[in-house]
Amino acid sequence: MKLRKKVEELERENEMLKKIPGLLESRPCVRCEFLKAHRGEFGPIRKACEILGVSKSEYYDYLKRRKSNAQIEREALEGFVVEKFELHKGRYGYRRINRELRRDGIAVSEKRVLSVMRKLGLKAKGATRRHRRAKAVEMGDPRVNLVNRMFGVDARNRLWVGDITYIGTSEGWLYLAAVIDAWHRKVVGWSMSERITEKLVVDALEQAVGREDPPADFSLVFHDDQGVQYTSRAFQRCLESHGIAQSMSRPGNPWDNALAESFFKTLKRELVKGREYKTRDEARQDIFKYIELYYNRQRMHSAIGYNAPCDLEREAA
Repeated sequence: MKLRKKVEELERENEMLKKIPGLLESRPCVRCEFLKAHRGEFGPIRKACEILGVSKSEYYDYLKRRKSNAQIEREALEGFVVEKFELHKGRYGYRRINRELRRDGIAVSEKRVLSVMRKLGLKAKGATRRHRRAKAVEMGDPRVNLVNRMFGVDARNRLWVGDITYIGTSEGWLYLAAVIDAWHRKVVGWSMSERITEKLVVDALEQAVGREDPPADFSLVFHDDQGVQYTSRAFQRCLESHGIAQSMSRPGNPWDNALAESFFKTLKRELVKGREYKTRDEARQDIFKYIELYYNRQRMHSAIGYNAPCDLEREAA
């Protein structure tokens, strides 16, 4: 029994010393802090103090010390960062959390927020980056690209972009068509359906026109890819009836419609990833809340000075 007890003590010692390389060479306060954090993992306090090279009186004196101002400030900042991270459900990275803190009057650098998030193991929802090779553009293509990847405009209702994505549910795919105003990145129109037809994109465009009431003099450009829904006669007639000019990406080139692709990537990273929707209605409700209540009204967009689209809209009114 004595031999077994001795072996267990040695194992505990080894485990303790493996926790932090070079622990015995560190300052006494560091060793006391380590012992405080791992107190319940080891045997008698006397033995633990002997292993770490600190006396019992030194350890108990350390416990009675008041926290320094720097330590109090550090712990408070960690609490604020966790609060903002959880408030946005893990969607914000260190840059946006830094902006949120500054809006609340907490002056702190992005580098420090990043350091705190790494220490606490907080990582914004991310997606694996995939590289796709663009298809070659065929010579003599009659469709015109009026945008040429220049998405910067100086006012509302100058450039809209549109695209379609799909969300998986237990009932099957749910297709989402969106219309985004390039000026303030607001989703001005959207439509969802279990079928990917021209009606899906027509409904999204009609909603955008009804909300925004753009000029019908063809000064507004609608940019999309060359999907059959956007090249359909129904969609062409819809554009013409509202006085909207059409621009199209080159075949197989997603970068030509990068603004719409970026929105869908954000939607899937911040909302859809990790979800298992049982029904299409469940997914519809979730996407509606994300677009109308969060993306358009609350989420800060780096492309527009870390403002929310609706905030920028109100300022310009």
